[in-house]
Amino acid sequence: MRTGHRGTGPGAITPDGCAVELYARLPAREEPDVVAAAVPQGARILELGCGVGRVTRPLLERGFAVTAVDESPEMLARVRGARTICAPIEELDLGETFDAVLLASFLVHAGDPEVRRALLRTCVRHLAPGGRVLIQREGADWHTNVPRERVDPSGYTVRIVSAEPVGDGVNSVHAEYVFPDATWTHTFLTRPLTKEQFEGALAEAGLRVDEYLTEDGVWVRAVRAE
Repeated sequence: MRTGHRGTGPGAITPDGCAVELYARLPAREEPDVVAAAVPQGARILELGCGVGRVTRPLLERGFAVTAVDESPEMLARVRGARTICAPIEELDLGETFDAVLLASFLVHAGDPEVRRALLRTCVRHLAPGGRVLIQREGADWHTNVPRERVDPSGYTVRIVSAEPVGDGVNSVHAEYVFPDATWTHTFLTRPLTKEQFEGALAEAGLRVDEYLTEDGVWVRAVRAE
């Protein structure tokens, strides 16, 4: 288990505290639509941190060619229809490039700045000329609007119970996912980033914001800074 990360509930728990059985139940929300609107039709997409393929599947159905990467073999075993690669994102070097690289799940908010830098370097390393990096970042009040909960139409409740400072600008976030027949928890470390800090991190990696794709600024399309 990664330091500061843990999870509880039925089934396998990955090193970052995610429950495989939980993610197999979660539906795709707006993510596939956002991605599909932001990249060329039929694009080759490198999806970093694909999990069980919650977003992979609808992207494949839309005609995209997806290479799905995750460090958890238990997660990747649930992915269907895509080329899969089991590897830590930070160390990935496939020797090929893609029309789009997808870094979702708030991975850009890694608690360790060196991990964040490595994640963004992986994005740039695999970006074809004219390619785009699609990044999901936390909303402006993600760490201050707590506790909060959302009841999904499919019948489960997700709660962000707390976001507590643990030093050096990092928070420990505790989340609960409650289904009629099971409950999972996830505790993880995350570093809040202002818009300026986020754009600075991109610049350090040789990227710049091309467009904020959603009104809340959560989804971003980035391109090479040249």
